[in-house]
Amino acid sequence: MKMKLLASALVAAMISGPVFAHGFKGGDLEIGHPYIPTPPAVAKTAGGYLKITNTGTEADKLIAVESTIADKTEVHTTETDAEGVARMIHVPELVVPAGEAVTFERGGYHIMFMGLKSPLNEGDLVPGTLVFERAGRIDVEFSIDAPKDGEADHSGH
Repeated sequence: MKMKLLASALVAAMISGPVFAHGFKGGDLEIGHPYIPTPPAVAKTAGGYLKITNTGTEADKLIAVESTIADKTEVHTTETDAEGVARMIHVPELVVPAGEAVTFERGGYHIMFMGLKSPLNEGDLVPGTLVFERAGRIDVEFSIDAPKDGEADHSGH
């Protein structure tokens, strides 16, 4: 019986491992599943998403995002005006409060990769660096994932 339980636990870990393995840590910050929905091959821009969790007792600030896959990489947010027109706004620094999380998702905060240097293909991993005021530089890999429902590409940005 013990062997069956152990075997079941190992199989479950192997199956679920990749789902939970795509995270990164630096200081008090945990970066969960950085990804880019696969843009069209001719796209010159792409949006990136992730979750930053601050497990510490002091706030930190995301002050830059760096990547070799694009000419320019910035944090943006989406704002919708009274007429329902959405526009992207550059966010020069983003506070991640102590004990809280900030989620980058469609319609909110996202990372814009502008001037893509080559096509991004589903299944690829591409490097990036998040630069924080306190935690410093945290190297991550963005997974190029199939777009989820409602995730439009940012190629017209």
